[in-house]
Amino acid sequence: MTSSPDTWPDPWPAPRANHPVEAVVSLPGSKSLTNRALVLAAIADGPSVVRRALRSRDTTLMARALTSLGSAVDTSGADWVVTPAPFTGDAAVDCGLAGTVMRFVPPVAGLSTGTVAFDGDPHMRTRPIGEILGALRGLGVDVSGDALPFTVRGAGSVRGGTVVVDASASSQFISALLLAGARYDEGVDVRHEGKPVPSLPHIDMTIAMLREHGVEVDESDANRWAVAPGPVRAADHLIEPDLSNAAPFLALAAVSGGAVVVRDWPRSTTQAGDALREILSTMGCEVDFVDEGLRVTGSGTLLGIDVDLHDVGELAPAVAALCAVADGPSHLRGIAHIRGHETDRLAALATELSGLGADVVEHPDGLSIEPAPLRGGVFHTYADHRMAHAGVIVGAAVDGVLVENIETTGKTFPDFARFWSGLVSP
Repeated sequence: MTSSPDTWPDPWPAPRANHPVEAVVSLPGSKSLTNRALVLAAIADGPSVVRRALRSRDTTLMARALTSLGSAVDTSGADWVVTPAPFTGDAAVDCGLAGTVMRFVPPVAGLSTGTVAFDGDPHMRTRPIGEILGALRGLGVDVSGDALPFTVRGAGSVRGGTVVVDASASSQFISALLLAGARYDEGVDVRHEGKPVPSLPHIDMTIAMLREHGVEVDESDANRWAVAPGPVRAADHLIEPDLSNAAPFLALAAVSGGAVVVRDWPRSTTQAGDALREILSTMGCEVDFVDEGLRVTGSGTLLGIDVDLHDVGELAPAVAALCAVADGPSHLRGIAHIRGHETDRLAALATELSGLGADVVEHPDGLSIEPAPLRGGVFHTYADHRMAHAGVIVGAAVDGVLVENIETTGKTFPDFARFWSGLVSP
């Protein structure tokens, strides 16, 4: 086959791992780190370089969005150079299926002197954004609409100040306001009221990157984050591998009884994907750091797991797939918020895993999965790259799994199907 993604059959026959897979893989950079770095570079006081930037649909959409506002984002090389400029003139932002674009760019667009129109893929119009738009109105930004499509009419500056949000649906509601807050006249003081905020490591990531740009952040009180007004210093970033994208590859070691090394796994990180080390260890894998990175060795037997994934909900599809091929019962809890991700991931996982024979009970905030014989069949992805990851993991352990729309993996990993096939059935 050629390298063009549209040459892959749909649904795509997921290769079965008929032998222990031994591999060392280098993964693309983190989407979460890349897009935060691009936003901060676009509002900084000078040019910045985003080294080893992830080149994917989500990050390309972010680069285009910031370019449409007025910044110059040179994506021609492996290291992307961002040169800030005043945000003037009208613009149109395509969010695609990128939650970071839909949520991080509107607070920046408030600094423009033009009218900025936002829209995205049909699936994107169902994802929650109203809390951010309401918060922006409270901070002095002119916003029309409460969901995609919506419009931000910038006045060249934003008053800022204190705002109360319910971020129980997504930590991105907090990060979005913090990223732009230093450029607001009064900074921004974000108070959360509601159920616990999910995915807190992503807020930690935002704060760490803000501080690298010289921004003062106060996180001393629970459910409150305050950014002081002031310049955002130019700063270069070296993007870590996307650890959440490592999930299917490390899972491949687990289901095949092989050993997979992910190169350059950081010893210290704010990425939620780092939780894979503990999760896979609990499921019976051997997990250790080696000179090249992180190695996971499967034992040939996968144990069931009872785990709260509230802070690392993006890992739930891959973990659920592993649970479906485990030898014991599993319970995944604390993840009601992933119903508002690219799709309702709890409903989608329950439907698709059950369709392959799994014994799955869907709860309001999680899944219970009992061991059951699995069979082949079509695994639908709902235009969600994490669902595709779940499908290929099951396919590595079960004959005849067909993954619909494998190309959706291009959201964070271009040409994933070819890369995966080369590992599973070289």
